[in-house]
Formats: sequence, C-alpha cells, structure tokens
Amino acid sequence: MDSTTNLPVAVIGAGPVGLAAAAHLLERGLEPLVFEAGPTAGAAIEQWRHIRLFSPWRFNVDAAAVRLLEASGWESPRPTALPYGGELVDSYLTPLAALPAISSRLLTGSRVVAVTRNGLDKTHLRDRDTTPFLVRVEHQGGEVRDYPAAAVIDASGTWSARNPLGTSGLPALGEAALASSISSPLPDVLDRDRASFAGRRVLVVGAGHSAANTLISLADLAKAEPGTRILWAVRGASAEKAYGGGNADGLPARGQLGARLRRLVEAGSIELHTGFGVASLTGHDGGTSPAAVGGPAVTLTAVDGRTLEADVVVPCTGFRPDLDILRELRLNLDPTVEAPVELGPLIDPEFHSCGTVAPHGASLLAHPDKDFYIVGMKSYGRAPTFLLATGYEQVRSVVAALAGDHEAANTVQLELPETGVCSTDAGTSCDVPATATAAATTEAADSGCCGTPEPVLVGFPTGLAHGRSGSN
Repeated sequence: MDSTTNLPVAVIGAGPVGLAAAAHLLERGLEPLVFEAGPTAGAAIEQWRHIRLFSPWRFNVDAAAVRLLEASGWESPRPTALPYGGELVDSYLTPLAALPAISSRLLTGSRVVAVTRNGLDKTHLRDRDTTPFLVRVEHQGGEVRDYPAAAVIDASGTWSARNPLGTSGLPALGEAALASSISSPLPDVLDRDRASFAGRRVLVVGAGHSAANTLISLADLAKAEPGTRILWAVRGASAEKAYGGGNADGLPARGQLGARLRRLVEAGSIELHTGFGVASLTGHDGGTSPAAVGGPAVTLTAVDGRTLEADVVVPCTGFRPDLDILRELRLNLDPTVEAPVELGPLIDPEFHSCGTVAPHGASLLAHPDKDFYIVGMKSYGRAPTFLLATGYEQVRSVVAALAGDHEAANTVQLELPETGVCSTDAGTSCDVPATATAAATTEAADSGCCGTPEPVLVGFPTGLAHGRSGSN
C-alpha cells in the first residue's frame, strides 16, 4: 500500500476481527476507518449473546487490541473462563470500541453497499493498482456517501447471509413470502424470544450445532411449557452427523451434546424427520398468507412429497458470504467454498475440521485487486471451520503487508488452545473444545468454566478429526 496517499484503510465490520484490524493499523501508524452496519460494535454477536463460547478468554482477544485496552486501565477477564457472546461484547468489544483511538474512526449504522476502484469498474486495468478504492456507504437515515480508501479489509462476516431452507442452494418456493414464520438462526428460546416459541409447534431445519443447541433449549422450554411441540427435519438419511462421535468423539463436549440430543430423540421429546429436503413453504390456505388464529403458520413440503406443519421454522442451515458488494473488484475465489482461491482447499469441510487448518496470512488472502483482503469468518466463505484466533492472525499479517513489513506478514504463527480449536456456523466466530489433555481438563475444572449452566456448542458437527470424510 502506498501510504503517501494519506487515505485511510477502510475496514468493513466492527466485530472482533474488524476491531482487531483497526488496532493493528493504529500500531503500524496507518489510519483505519471502520464501517459497521449495526448500531454498535459487535452487533452480530449481540444476536447470539446467549451462546457460550468453548475457548477461554485468553484465546478470544487480539494482542494489539489488548495493548490498546490495557493502556486505558482495562482489566482483562479471567483468562481461563469461557465467555458468553454477550460477555464478549460487554467486556471486550464495547470498551474497545469506546476508546478514543477507535471511536473517532468508527461509523456505526453505516452499511457498505459497494466497493470499487475510484473511476474504474472491474473491466479496466490501466493504473488499477495505484488507483484508490471507493467505498460506497449507506448511513442510518438513508444518506449514501462515497469514501476513498488506500486499502480495504472486509471483515463483515456472514451472519447477514444465511443459507436458504431449500435444496440446491436456492430458497424453497414460498420461503421469502413466508419470512414472518421463520425465526433467526440462533433464537434465544428460553429468554429473549421465549414468547415466540412457548406452546407452539416449532420445526428446526438443519443438522449442525446451531440445530442441536436450539433443539436442546426447546426441550428445556417444553418442560415449562407443555404445549410446546418440537419437530426436527434433516436432509440426510440419518441424524448421526449431528450426534457426533459420542464417547469416541474427538471433541468430548461435542460428543456430550450429541449424546444428549440423541436421548431426547429416542425419548420422543423431539420428533425427527430424516431425508426431508425442503422444496416449498405454503400458508394455511395453500398460498403465502399467514395462518388464521389457532392454525399452523406454514406447511413445509419435502422433495418427496411429505409435509410438516409448524408455527415457527428455525433455519439452522449455515451461512454464506455476501459477495454482491464486491462485484466491481477483481477477486480470485475458490469455486467450492467461495474463499480466496489458495485458502479454499485448506478449509474445505469435506476434508478439514477444527484445528486441521494451517495458519495463514496475507499471501493466501490476497486477490488480484491489490491491497484488498477478505478476513475473518467471511474469508472462509461457506466453510464453517473458522476460529477467532485465526482471524486475529490474519489481520496481523494483512496489516503488516499493508505497512510494507513483508517479513512480518510472511511469518505466520498460530498457537491454538489445547481445549478449543473448532468454530462456528453462527456467521461469526466462537470456539468449541478439542480433545482435552488431563492437565487441561483439570485446569477447566479448577476455573469453574465448565460448570452450570451447561455450555452450549456452536459449530460444524462432523464428529471426525478431519472434516466430513475423515479420510485424510
């Protein structure tokens, strides 16, 4: 990056990785300008603040961000404790965003709608590498402004772009029209969203840990609200993937979660429907109108003609990157997972899970448009194996490259936690534990981090050490 342009580096997203990028830019003497679509930093995590992470605090904070915070007198949470999403926001992201060095460069309520080169669409090559970027932003209230930038770091995550309910990667017929009957991907069924689920017929679609967490929470809700009925639809021929490996699972806590889910299904508390690929959604009258009072809101029809009726549908189908804002940039993306092309084969969930993804930095994240990088969860495209510590190392390397320190950029290191290396299908980052050593297990017990309430898993439930196939 030619820092003599005196233009800022645009950072898209004020989640953990976006704010870490800002902290590293400040340390390098570069000027960040952070755009956050939500009303506050960490707005996406705020949507799943009731979910507990499965790696301790010491692995969920960025080194440069911590240095900024500690200079202001911030006290770090207990490093061995496991934070909830809400604690990550309240105790880390909010105070970080409030620091004058960050707050003066953070624009909330500011949604990036396009990134391009100033005066050049993607078909023009001449002087492209030396032409500043142009970031078009829609601010709260509808005002649209263009911001020039010397470089762009896209850390916007994937929370806003869930995968559809339908098969073939497309929304089911009628899915958009009946959106009012579809909840958020990780609803807080026991607290914030309780009224939407208590005493109702709830259908959970998907076989990931988001589905497992929601199903278990619904089972707890049904104990207090006996009229609550729980249905579960998975596309596969069985739910074994969601159950994980049980006692033999490489991730013990994941195995425990799967075992509990299996018991609930076997006891009849959850009505499981396998081989149910959703083809269409219709309203109670066969159209797209909502249900009459007392009737089911929606009927889901499978590709084989079977039907299920529900008042609320919970979509636990994973996430994908929003690439529309990048249409005028020259990208080089893996055709399978939509990650940077050199990173794609390293994170393909057919072969990789949890800690099997090698550390990587600016060189693997680069695109043909010089000084543009996708980092964080969005850098993994459709692969759900991302972890927060990976994002922090990504931005450290990327910022070093932008500052011209290529030796630091190419020296990529990542020390994964012994008890937490796998991550999320929540559209952002949170970690679940890998096989714990005896010492690590003792440490966790001593810290009280695994006591009640029972920790909740969010992640890709292969039950295998090396992705879906477990073959490499």
